[in-house]
Amino acid sequence: MGRGKTEMRRIENATSRQVTFSKRRNGLLKKAFELSVLCDAEVALIVFSPRGKLYEFASSSMQETINRYMVHSKNTNIEKRMPEQNAQQQLKLEVAAMAKKIELLEGYKRKLLGESLGSCSMFELHEIESQLEKSLRNIRGKKQHMLAEQIAELKEREKTLTEENLVLRHKAEVSLQLNENRESVENNENDEEDIEVETELFIGRPGSRRQCNINA
Repeated sequence: MGRGKTEMRRIENATSRQVTFSKRRNGLLKKAFELSVLCDAEVALIVFSPRGKLYEFASSSMQETINRYMVHSKNTNIEKRMPEQNAQQQLKLEVAAMAKKIELLEGYKRKLLGESLGSCSMFELHEIESQLEKSLRNIRGKKQHMLAEQIAELKEREKTLTEENLVLRHKAEVSLQLNENRESVENNENDEEDIEVETELFIGRPGSRRQCNINA
């Protein structure tokens, strides 16, 4: 029968736990020795028993290997911290540059408003004046453009209203003409009903008939 798989959990029985520790410790030390010989690797192994007893193996010098590990670990930590430190430093520089830029813009804004001009030279005053004139031209140009668009829109609206007015006027004229024609027809019918019709009525024997006019 093959050896069963050991469940990876703490062995509760103290005797079994000590026996297992001794066997696996010796196997671990043997594997460390084989690794150092076969692969020409610098290996250092430190094991403390549950009772605090030290077991160790070093392919060369334990202290030199530990020192080498400490130097390597320190350099690794520095390398890990460097990107973060560089990022923080870069962020601080960007924040400072942005704050400086905002301060300059605020100062320039105050100068454009005619404030804090005491420290300006003649050249700076000329530059500010030129900028204000340029801004004024841009504002006037934008204003003229907006007025032209509004005028064009009003003219188009006027044209549309005029066309709608013509259509309504034509409809009104047609409706008025139809009403006049209808009234004319009704008046003609009433006139025809009012025409008097004359008829002759003869009473008596033939030859002695008396004529009577009857108006109907």
